[in-house]
Amino acid sequence: MTADDAATILVVEDDAATRTFLADNLTADGYELLVADTAAHGLRLLETKFPDLVLVDIGLPDASGFEVLRRVREADGIASRLDPSTPLVLLTGRDGELDRVRGFERGADDYICKPFSYPELRGRLAALLRRADHRRRAGRLRVGELDIDPQARTARLRRLSPVLQRFTASRSSFAKRAGGRELYSGGGTRTHNLAVNSRAHLPIELPRITNRANQVCNT
Repeated sequence: MTADDAATILVVEDDAATRTFLADNLTADGYELLVADTAAHGLRLLETKFPDLVLVDIGLPDASGFEVLRRVREADGIASRLDPSTPLVLLTGRDGELDRVRGFERGADDYICKPFSYPELRGRLAALLRRADHRRRAGRLRVGELDIDPQARTARLRRLSPVLQRFTASRSSFAKRAGGRELYSGGGTRTHNLAVNSRAHLPIELPRITNRANQVCNT
C-alpha cells in the first residue's frame, strides 16, 4: 500500500448487522472492503486478495478467530500464500483480561471489545495501517534506477539507463537485419522481446579440402 492507494481491509464477522455496519462505514471512509462470515472464507480471501489489514471476530461458526490468527502468524510467507506480517485486529464481545492476553500472546496487533466506538476503531485501524506502510517502505531497496520491494516481490525500473536507451534505439535495425519482428507491451515500463526468423543466419564458410589433402589422405 502506498500513500496514493486505498488500503484494503478484510472484515471476518459472522454477525450480519455488525459486518454490514463496518463495511458501510469503512467504505465511506475511503477503504476497500472484503467481507467474510466464516474463518474458512476469511483465510481464502487472505490467500487470494492479500488485504492490508484484517479485522476478525473471535466467535466464528466454523473456527475461532484465534485459529485464523495462528494460521496467519505461523505462515512462512514463501510456501504459504498467507503473509505472516499482515496486521490483525481481534473483535469480540469477550472483555476479560485473559482473552486479551491470549490474543496479544498469539500475535494480535490490537484487541477491540464490543460494543465499540466506531471513531476509536477507525483511529486504531488507521494507526496500524500507517505503521505497516512504514515497515513496507523501510524494506524497499533502490539500486540505481531499480526499485525493489521484497515484501510485494516486485521490481520497478524508474527510467531507462543510457545503455538501455541505446539498445531501444537500435532494436528496430537489429530486428530487420535478423529477419525477425518486434513484440512489446505499451505503458510506462516497456518489455522488449525479439522473435528472430530461424532461417536468418550469418554465412559460415567451411574450410575446403584441397586435392592435395585428398591425395595425402588416400595414400
